[in-house]
Amino acid sequence: MPSRPRASTLSRLTTPFIDLEYMVYMFKYDSVHGRFKGTVEAKDGKLWIAGKPVTVFGEKDPAAIPWGKEGADYIVESTGVFTTVEKAEAHLKGGAKKVIISAPSADAPMFVCGVNLDKYDSKYTVISNASCTTNCLAPLAKIIHDKFGIVEGLMSTIHATTATQKTVDGPSNKDWRGGRAVNNNIIPSSTGAAKAVGKGHPVPQRQVDVRLCTTVSCSANFRAAVSPFRVPTLDVSVVDLVVRLEKSATYDEIKATVKEASEKEYKGIVEYTEDSLVSTDFVGHTASSIFDAGAGIQLNKNFVKLIAWYDNEWGYSRRVCDLLVYAAKKDGY
Repeated sequence: MPSRPRASTLSRLTTPFIDLEYMVYMFKYDSVHGRFKGTVEAKDGKLWIAGKPVTVFGEKDPAAIPWGKEGADYIVESTGVFTTVEKAEAHLKGGAKKVIISAPSADAPMFVCGVNLDKYDSKYTVISNASCTTNCLAPLAKIIHDKFGIVEGLMSTIHATTATQKTVDGPSNKDWRGGRAVNNNIIPSSTGAAKAVGKGHPVPQRQVDVRLCTTVSCSANFRAAVSPFRVPTLDVSVVDLVVRLEKSATYDEIKATVKEASEKEYKGIVEYTEDSLVSTDFVGHTASSIFDAGAGIQLNKNFVKLIAWYDNEWGYSRRVCDLLVYAAKKDGY
């Protein structure tokens, strides 16, 4: 990934949901990632992290946040509320120069590190980092497609619990299964990957053209059906990608292709492992996609199942930062 440009540090943040003291508490303690190893405290109305002050706003309206006055140029929109260009552009009214949405977007250009950053244009004022699942799927799919060609495929994601799910059964009008208790169920669900890779292509139920979007497209362009499941684990998810290849290949050739890519062009984005690992072994992993060489299955030389893990919290957060840094560098910041 690109080197960090000058002064790309966290200096301002806003949350309308919690106060400063609670922010300190949540930063210090995490049920998955453990205690923060540095110092964090509330002092003089600011959040101090590792001895550096961060100005905190409590505004609900992005347009009311004085980003420009405070010197904050690039904003990460991670509330999950302002995910369209129109809504996210409200940050620009306060003086921000660019907004990176940490979720799939209905209309913002979507970028995935290792896949389509070359399509980035400084004219974009709002961009999306797509979903954590897309960040796992797209690099692996592109590696395979570029080498062997993918005709069609099926993708399942076994996804860890998220904050939107319910601990006990409750109402969920749009998704009845999504209203069921998460702690004792495997729940068929929906995924942001379907929105991210199928954007702009109206096709039958859960069937998508694997493109990032109409204006910023990935070179991989194949038909795929998406089938996600939510499971009662706290973090780390897995992509199960079944594809029909255009060119015949042995599984050893596929493994060698992914391994080489992980050591060269996709280093830091895709990693390769032959160890017999389980989900908790990937907590805190920074790669977007960790190819599990021992978990794949080949039916014949044109039909194969590929498995890749991802820390849907930590790894995705790293890619948000990488996208911000890349955009800032391209913008001449």
